[in-house]
Amino acid sequence: MTTVLVPSPVRAGSRPAPRPPYQPLQVLGVPGEINLDYAASAPCARAAADAVAELLPWYASVHRGAGALSRRCTLAYEQARQTVGDFFAVRPDDHVIFTRNTTDALNLLAHALPADTKVVTFAGEHHANLLPWPAGTLRLPVPDSPHAAVRALAAALRELRRGTDASTPILVAVTGASNVTGECWPVAELTRVAHRHGARVVLDAAQLAPHAPVDLAALDVDYLAASGHKLYAPFGAGVLVGRADWLDAAPPYLAGGGATRYVGTATHDVRWTTGPGRHEAGTPNLLGAVALAAVCAALTSTDRAALHVREQALLTRLRTGVEALPHLVELLTFGPTADRVGIVSFVVAGRDSADVAAILATEHRIGLRDGLFCAHPLARRLLAEAAARSGRRDLPPTALRASLGLGSTDEHVERLLTALAALG
Repeated sequence: MTTVLVPSPVRAGSRPAPRPPYQPLQVLGVPGEINLDYAASAPCARAAADAVAELLPWYASVHRGAGALSRRCTLAYEQARQTVGDFFAVRPDDHVIFTRNTTDALNLLAHALPADTKVVTFAGEHHANLLPWPAGTLRLPVPDSPHAAVRALAAALRELRRGTDASTPILVAVTGASNVTGECWPVAELTRVAHRHGARVVLDAAQLAPHAPVDLAALDVDYLAASGHKLYAPFGAGVLVGRADWLDAAPPYLAGGGATRYVGTATHDVRWTTGPGRHEAGTPNLLGAVALAAVCAALTSTDRAALHVREQALLTRLRTGVEALPHLVELLTFGPTADRVGIVSFVVAGRDSADVAAILATEHRIGLRDGLFCAHPLARRLLAEAAARSGRRDLPPTALRASLGLGSTDEHVERLLTALAALG
């Protein structure tokens, strides 16, 4: 359910109503507004808001002070690093580096790649996992099934290894779940193929982590990037976790205080530190890190299997309702039966997607996303396929996306379907 922070009046002499049990994963919201845009930015979880409120009176410098406030904040920051690392099941020698978001994390990794690294990715990636990589990156076509993705990667890596030295670094960049269709990618299988060819893997977990446990060790991926604002912690923090060697060998992502061990008087007389601090120069985002860790802890302590069952029930109802409306066409990459998280993209035949989104917002107080979802190559391809599959020539050039999360309810889904039916 959505928690709305509105005070209730208390009459003189009356007893206050008993408070419900504290639920850290309730999300904050506004009365009457239906938020179905979780894939862009999830609302704030109570756990994140409360963690920030508790720490604010103590706010001071991190790693830079001897006073009680600074020591408390330094401890909170490093404890947040440990909690986030535990949430993603990092290995003992992995780094946990706080960033701004997934885009920032993947740009950091791109900055840290050895000079001759070959990068392989798919054309189905979100821009954050498509644009940071160097010129010459091999971009594989969008596969039509998880098995096709594995086969395509295996073939590409075989060919790539034929033309390169065995010691040439290769990085495979892949999403965990599509931000356009919600379909889950076969990360473990892709990783096995990559490792068989001596390649490393970075997982864009921005859309997967809010919906399902992401175990770095079990998946055996080498790096992982995620965003706090998609994990119910909208305080400007993200994370890059993964193997230390490339990160410790690369120049700092940002040059400045906190990234150094020694600075001399000569211009280039600098010795940089190793570890996460090497890429966290400047005053860190303490509140963002603490908020993200609070949500990670709350998710770890809850029954995520039950959350998954609940979300899948809402997702099934939403997709069934979309399919039942003849003027709606869903966008699909792998097909209707593929595993997926709570994201559904679709088009309304004969209606501009921006106009539909505006109608939903102004007349029904339903917020969702319209456009190409910062995944332009994939979205355009899926729109063309939707037109061919449906035989409709009146599909618009952009789509609509409804995405679910912790605050989504049966009523929200039914209200959306009722509003979409009225457009027919």
